[in-house]
Amino acid sequence: MSNFVKIAVDAMGGDNSPKKIIDGIIHNHKKNKDTFFKIFGEKEQIEKIIDKNIHRNFYEIIHTENFVLSSDSPLEAAKKGKNTSMWLAIESVKKKDTDIVISAGNTGALLVIAKLNLKMIENIDKPALSALWPNKNGMSVVLDLGANIECSSKNLFDFSIMGASLYTSLYPNEKPNIGLLNIGSEELKGNEIIKETFKILNNKESINYNFAGYIEGNQIMDGDINVIISDGFTGNIALKTAEGTANFIVKELKKTMTNSILGKISAALNYVNLNKFKKRLDPRLYNGAIFLGLDSPVVKSHGGTDFIGFSNSLDVCNKIVKGNLIEKIKKNI
Repeated sequence: MSNFVKIAVDAMGGDNSPKKIIDGIIHNHKKNKDTFFKIFGEKEQIEKIIDKNIHRNFYEIIHTENFVLSSDSPLEAAKKGKNTSMWLAIESVKKKDTDIVISAGNTGALLVIAKLNLKMIENIDKPALSALWPNKNGMSVVLDLGANIECSSKNLFDFSIMGASLYTSLYPNEKPNIGLLNIGSEELKGNEIIKETFKILNNKESINYNFAGYIEGNQIMDGDINVIISDGFTGNIALKTAEGTANFIVKELKKTMTNSILGKISAALNYVNLNKFKKRLDPRLYNGAIFLGLDSPVVKSHGGTDFIGFSNSLDVCNKIVKGNLIEKIKKNI
């Protein structure tokens, strides 16, 4: 077990848990046999699903009767104490019993409980919420996506270091291009904090990334920029806009292709290409946001995803641990 990636799993967070979570673990285990799962949740429910599918050498269940609800405020979640599945899962990574923790539960509660248990990496003031976005050439890392409404230029510079470290952990053979999300590409555009961050990044050479200047919202999917930096307010709006647009396109295309006989014939003739298009916009492929800045990695799976999406976020966990993300951030910061 010493060579395994050890993942602490909060099995009680998100819709249709723990079934969705355990089904995701089972699905992931079929293609990946070097992961050990330490699962926190209602033992009897979990055993019914997992026992017939995975050998006990690959998992351990820690029974918890309490768990954080999606309706709980971060303060209410913290007040529930140290015996919730979320708290105990985070505590296990704090104690180094596991390498990384994942939950599909309440985002605000996860961040607060993580901050109560885990230290910040030295010289980093604020954690950032980061995620993968599809682009024309592959994937981009985008942060912050909502952990910090207001950010200083130092915060944004720290996000750049952490985002580049995350990208190289996931894609070890690539050197990322970093861009600052702004309302224009000219140096004079944007607020004072953005301009100050531009100067800092422009004046600091790094072997870990290339600074490419400003990027506008309509360029995010072009694929030229691999790490996109923003404050949490702007980043969250950009994320929700992109998600909504993708859902709108898929729904409208489906409606067009099924509303008439001609549409159905066209859909049948273009089935393979339409399927590729649908898969490219499937949010399950990009599931798994990461809290960066804490001295242990914390991953947030979307609460509404299915077991396929959760399995994909377990892949992200595996890559983060194998890519030595925390050590990269500490070294680069």
